[in-house]
Amino acid sequence: MRKSIAESITNTIRDLNKSGLVDEITMKNIENLCIPEVKEYSPEKIALIRKKFKLSQAALASIFNISPSTVQKWERGDKRPTGASRKLLDIIERKGLDAII
Repeated sequence: MRKSIAESITNTIRDLNKSGLVDEITMKNIENLCIPEVKEYSPEKIALIRKKFKLSQAALASIFNISPSTVQKWERGDKRPTGASRKLLDIIERKGLDAII
């Protein structure tokens, strides 16, 4: 439901922007507020995503441009993905590998 509300708000603001009633800065601010929150990923969830797409740890590391040892540490729970890595996991989980490759 949250997604449909965010889409409705974003579409309305875009229409208002096209009509000249909302400026670009306001439109961008509203769009940024509607970006889905990126969740935390457990070691088990990371491994599950990787296996779903039939990737080795080295292959996932290559896609993320990180070392295979970092993926190993994620899956052991020694480290947690942050920033861009967390966002990429989210995109892969929601939209598949084709969204980033």
